[in-house]
Amino acid sequence: MSIKQYLEVFTVSLKLGLTSFGGPIAHIGYYHNEYVVKRKWLDEKTFADLLALCQFLPGPASSQMSIGIGTMRAGLTGGFLAWTGFTAPSAIAMIIFAVLLKGFSFGDAAWIHGLKIVAVAIVAQAVLTMWQKLVTDNKLATVAIAAMVFLLFKQTALGQILIIAASGLAGLLIYRNSAETDNSGTSAAVGYRTGVIALVLFFLLLFLLPVMRQITGNGMIAIADSFYRPGALVFGGGHVVLPLLEFEVVPTGWITKDDFLAGYGAAQALPGPIFTFAAYIGTMIDGIAAGVVALAAVFLPGFLIVIGALPFWNRLRGNGKIKGALTGVNAGVVGILLAALYNPVITSAVKSSADLGLAVILFGMLVFWKLPPWAAVIAGVAGSMVLGMF
Repeated sequence: MSIKQYLEVFTVSLKLGLTSFGGPIAHIGYYHNEYVVKRKWLDEKTFADLLALCQFLPGPASSQMSIGIGTMRAGLTGGFLAWTGFTAPSAIAMIIFAVLLKGFSFGDAAWIHGLKIVAVAIVAQAVLTMWQKLVTDNKLATVAIAAMVFLLFKQTALGQILIIAASGLAGLLIYRNSAETDNSGTSAAVGYRTGVIALVLFFLLLFLLPVMRQITGNGMIAIADSFYRPGALVFGGGHVVLPLLEFEVVPTGWITKDDFLAGYGAAQALPGPIFTFAAYIGTMIDGIAAGVVALAAVFLPGFLIVIGALPFWNRLRGNGKIKGALTGVNAGVVGILLAALYNPVITSAVKSSADLGLAVILFGMLVFWKLPPWAAVIAGVAGSMVLGMF
């Protein structure tokens, strides 16, 4: 690979990182236009195959798409450069926001409260969209509702892991004979050896980081552990990282619910991946260095697993049982996000009937009027400041 090729991958990804507003679904449209239509780096079938893989795996699908395309274009270095370009703009902005929030202590300002109300509308929209796409029958609705109710009574990270495992088992049992197989395939961008190494590292870090955290008591290792685990368990889109991260950082006292939701609301106004919210949380916990560690830790599992799965994808997608289990997992994560919509999102943001009215208006802007998230952020902040005058 040439320096020119690496630079090309980085600059194209950076442009997307600066302009890709609208969340994970919109990101896919930007990718298709840039990589398939304009530059013809991939054909339609390869793009569709890679999209199917990233939706199948845990992790941030749009970022994994960027990593996969960069890897196909310029090897593993290309994958890293593609992720860096797409992620850096919003990550830097979130770190700056955290530094300002800590430095000026305006956590009680009306516009901060507006960001929390924006989070209500954003998460409600995500729940609705995911329910429509992933909860397609009464059996899956039962899985989703059971997951929500269980989590309302046992709001812990372990509870979420149990829900994901139980939902996968339910999907496997219910759909083991009905899940369609897909025997089409695409060429792998990396070899089997590289794939195996990446998968081994993925699982090794998942199990070793908690052990190292207990043995060393090191603060940065603790942060890496608390962000790596959510990054490894996220199914169903970037918004699902909200409850996973909340259970890792709020009960420990690292960050308050109010500051957590303010950062999540601010993230909606930015282009690029929602996972850069981790950079804000880490910075709020222990400064910029912790923000960088949190950012790297939350993205690393998604990077490792997409690289690890690429050589084996043709076999995986042809297995109906695996697809059945994933069907159940997807319904379970809708339930997880539904529980998070109530606590901490609504319980922390909606303090009056006026707050609820503003949240409903923002929800309508997103769902019915199809306005972009950044427009809802502006409206939410302005609306909250106006309400604060009365």
